[in-house]
Amino acid sequence: MNRGLILKFENLVQLHGACRQLCTLSYRKVNRAQWKPVQSSAHPVWSVLLYPQFWQKDKLISITLSQHRHLATKEETKKKKKKVPLIKGEVEIRQKMTVEELARAMGKDIDHIYEALLYTDIDLDSLEPDSILYEDHIKLIVKKSGMKYKSAKLREEKERENTDAVKRQAVNYPAVLTPRPPVVTILGHVDHGKTTLLDSLRKTQVASMEAGGITQHIGVPQVHLPSGEKITFLDTPGHAAFSAMRARGTHVTDIVILVVAAEDGVMQQTIESIQHAKNAGVPLILAINKCDKPEADPERVKKELLAHDVVCEEFGGEVQAVNISALKGENLMVLAEATVALAEMLELKADPTGLVEGTVIESRKDKGKGPVTTAIIQRGTLRKGCVLVAGKTWAKVRFMFDENGKVVDAASPGIPVEIMGWKEVPSAGDEILEVESEQRAHEVVAWRTYVEQQERMKRDVEVIEAKQKEHRMEYEKRQQKLAHLTWRQRKAVLYKANKHLMFSKPKERTEMDKNVLSVIVKGDVDGSVEAILNILDSYDADDECKLDVIHFGMGDISETDISLAEAFNGVVFGFSVKANDSIKQLAAKKGIKIKLHNIIYKLIEDLKDELNSRLPPTVAENTVGEASVLDIFSVTAGKNKIPVAGCRVQKGLLDKKMKFKLLRNGDVIWKGSLSSLKHHKDDVQVIKTGMDCGLSLDKYIEFNIGDEIICYEEKEVQQTTSWDPGF
Repeated sequence: MNRGLILKFENLVQLHGACRQLCTLSYRKVNRAQWKPVQSSAHPVWSVLLYPQFWQKDKLISITLSQHRHLATKEETKKKKKKVPLIKGEVEIRQKMTVEELARAMGKDIDHIYEALLYTDIDLDSLEPDSILYEDHIKLIVKKSGMKYKSAKLREEKERENTDAVKRQAVNYPAVLTPRPPVVTILGHVDHGKTTLLDSLRKTQVASMEAGGITQHIGVPQVHLPSGEKITFLDTPGHAAFSAMRARGTHVTDIVILVVAAEDGVMQQTIESIQHAKNAGVPLILAINKCDKPEADPERVKKELLAHDVVCEEFGGEVQAVNISALKGENLMVLAEATVALAEMLELKADPTGLVEGTVIESRKDKGKGPVTTAIIQRGTLRKGCVLVAGKTWAKVRFMFDENGKVVDAASPGIPVEIMGWKEVPSAGDEILEVESEQRAHEVVAWRTYVEQQERMKRDVEVIEAKQKEHRMEYEKRQQKLAHLTWRQRKAVLYKANKHLMFSKPKERTEMDKNVLSVIVKGDVDGSVEAILNILDSYDADDECKLDVIHFGMGDISETDISLAEAFNGVVFGFSVKANDSIKQLAAKKGIKIKLHNIIYKLIEDLKDELNSRLPPTVAENTVGEASVLDIFSVTAGKNKIPVAGCRVQKGLLDKKMKFKLLRNGDVIWKGSLSSLKHHKDDVQVIKTGMDCGLSLDKYIEFNIGDEIICYEEKEVQQTTSWDPGF
């Protein structure tokens, strides 16, 4: 009986202690409470130890909690959620995790996170469960806990199914393969007659339509020979700015015709063209042009090419050499026959069946047609209604045109064609693949966009982490310098350092760095924009003036371009595009410059002039006269003695209004102006060559015999950029 009373009394005491602890926790708002049975001082501890089997702690606590449900909050309910199960000790981490999120991911309590950060540079007093941790601290905590970490985004990449379109396997059945026209690229130095050669073959005037007589686009005409043979030509630019176009031409070609002027010989772009052909593994035919000129020397050209591993047949090599005159049409049929003979040796065949494969040679945005591409079909037969994918865009073919602008119904392998129906403008050089349906095209584009985004995110993360590390190192260095100061002294030092920014307006802050040129580049075709951007990539004078390309694209100048230029205080450069009157009026109203050009090197020259205008002027000294000190004496003015130099003008003249400097043994001792200039006893303004004079300076300086007095004037000279685009 007594034993039962003791147990009941003991249970009441334990229940009373649990209720007291619940009330205390509710007032203190403790987030990470651990429940423990509280023993009252009214009952000895030994009673619990004597009968442990009769004490049902979990049951009592659950009863107590059920009676105090009104104390529960939403935050406490969230914390009771089931923890994420771990797989072999791996923790899935991501950037900007809070303390609570990391604890949940690791399957630990928050105290474990605090313990892991005990001996780090983090201030634990300011750390709360919702405080964000840096990624390096997250990795450190996981390592200290004996676990491994993995990035959350990597698992997502593996889980997503690859839905990209790929080329079909090559077919080796002779019955399926049919002969196709050879694709021939004409390469060579600028103004060596490449387009004139093609003109003569086509009996058209292509070069006369190009600005300045320089090819600035890639043309894909097809030439029909009298023998019935067809040859597809790629006429590439020879200018230094269009290296990427020439490289792209060699990767879709079967034969390269290297045009070299007989009077000029091997030039810079000639060497580059040879290298492009070697990289692509394409055979060469040498066309020595302008052989009708008196100064022509074809043999010298052949010998110069030996230094670049281009060995002609007469020297024991495999390269055919044909002496031609593109302007007069001499030996053009010999060159065409040599091309056809080499094509027959290569046995060029293709599969005209199945899904279409091709390459984008050029792309542009046409006002009436929309996005248009010039392409060469390499496999299959392209017809109206085909669904194509190129890069991150797709098309349902609406119309196809040949090089003369005539509508065609089909395009077989080796045939150049202009395709209309693209949703966006693809990039030149993109691979064209036919897919089964529009839905499949959407899947391919979505996958390619996703892959590009992941790669960009990966690069961005690397840059962000590098920046964070750099900023943290700078912060730690600053903290070390200020470690010996009190917090009041630290505040004062930081205030002085940032005072000039605190009192400046936002607009003034952006204008602090005036040496910035923001440009918008618009071109007629993708290849032209690519060439200009490649030139701008070579800019290496950021210390003088920063060059920032804020936007580029194809098509005429638009209102959006003007708005962007206004926002960034930039300049709009257009290549072979137009700006209508309303756009010009809008630009003039907002003070925006529009620079339109049809020749690429003139556009770059204009860009350099704009860069020069952003550079601060330098002060140049222009020497007006020189005099030598022959004698020294002094005069008294009040209580002061003033040194006077007796001089003779050796060159030019001395003008009292201008500035002077004193040279001693080649070193500048003084710069300033004269306080007096006398000839005999008369004050004068100018002393000419051969005359003697006495002069004194505006500062007390002792003269020595043999010193030189230089009279000069200062002029502001506009700086020029040191950037050399290479042409």
